[in-house]
Amino acid sequence: MAEKSGDSLLYSRPMLNSTYDLHTHSTASDGTLTPAELVRRAAATGVGVLALTDHDETAGLEAAAEAARQARIGFVPGIELSVTWSHQTVHIVGLQIQPETPVLQAGIGKLREFRNWRGEEIARRLEKKGIGGAYQGALGFAGGGILSRTHFAHFLVEQGHARDVRQVFKRFLVQGKPGYVPGQWASLEDALSWIHAAGGLAVIAHPARYRISATRLRQLLGEFRELGGVALEVVSGSHSRDEIMQMSTLVRQLGFAASAGSDYHGPENPYLDLGRLPELPAGCRPLWQHEAWQDVQETADRRAI
Repeated sequence: MAEKSGDSLLYSRPMLNSTYDLHTHSTASDGTLTPAELVRRAAATGVGVLALTDHDETAGLEAAAEAARQARIGFVPGIELSVTWSHQTVHIVGLQIQPETPVLQAGIGKLREFRNWRGEEIARRLEKKGIGGAYQGALGFAGGGILSRTHFAHFLVEQGHARDVRQVFKRFLVQGKPGYVPGQWASLEDALSWIHAAGGLAVIAHPARYRISATRLRQLLGEFRELGGVALEVVSGSHSRDEIMQMSTLVRQLGFAASAGSDYHGPENPYLDLGRLPELPAGCRPLWQHEAWQDVQETADRRAI
């Protein structure tokens, strides 16, 4: 349901009653399936509309779009941008983007530069603790894609420093641990300006996951709305049932649309798969039924003519 024309990727209009998964990752960032493998798995598990939202990267979108066309499922081009807000790292998903937009590409280019420096710094700090070869090891797991902490985690598991990725983060990569390096990401204003320049819609990813108070979360949501953000990820692979209900209350109270995404990174986690998300709670307005989504989709349709 996508085709290449000139310098733009063109996407067809998906059915409103499809199963949507609007937050996934591939080997273009820190996922373990290639974009095409991800799409084929999504189709096999019943996803009707899939968004690929790699971290600070759009390199996988063309291959994913072609695979979606072959699999006959809807495809939404996306990205997950890293943001520093009030000394806190948050993630903003951009959906229905035009990936070739120069403003967006310039912005994520700066984020990639920081990622590379951070990777070198993580390796230096780990070496001080007697763990050598981390930078090259992480690059090997990155496979030419952007370098993330997850790639360091896979290396440390391989070297026997932890039993799994989750344990690596707890022991080495979170605040107060040997390999922690504070993020210096985009501002919230910059991230939303890049998404809007690319014709996309901005969504706060997994909002219940951030370790901030309810008051500070509302402050974040207020700033996000003032900058043109339209939705919260109510249903997320990292949200509990109670957190889903809490986020559904927020979107109803604050007038946001509700999005749903697994945050799928690969089959290594048997408890999280594509196409297995719970339905949005009653009273939430799905993002794909929001007028902003329809406006962006109509623009994409016109590009396809």
